[in-house]
Amino acid sequence: MFEAPASVAIKCSECELEFSKYERGGRVSGLFTVLIAIILIVIAVGIENTFRPPLWLQAAFWAPVTVGTVIYSLRLFKTVLLYASFENAKEPSE
Repeated sequence: MFEAPASVAIKCSECELEFSKYERGGRVSGLFTVLIAIILIVIAVGIENTFRPPLWLQAAFWAPVTVGTVIYSLRLFKTVLLYASFENAKEPSE
């Protein structure tokens, strides 16, 4: 379903379903990433003010946490958005 860590493929490699006709999250993923960044910054500032860890420890901790959180949450967000778009596009069966 993904061709890169957080990029939805054009076509499913298993069932050959075309994802290009559905909303794949390209337009709103930037806003979603900004919201994640704001949450992580608030948490980092709270930890800084509470514990005062050394700068090297913060860099060693927050770099992989930020990358992992952004990639995982974008994959989850885009999957949910693609599924909702797929469900909305289906014809109602009568």
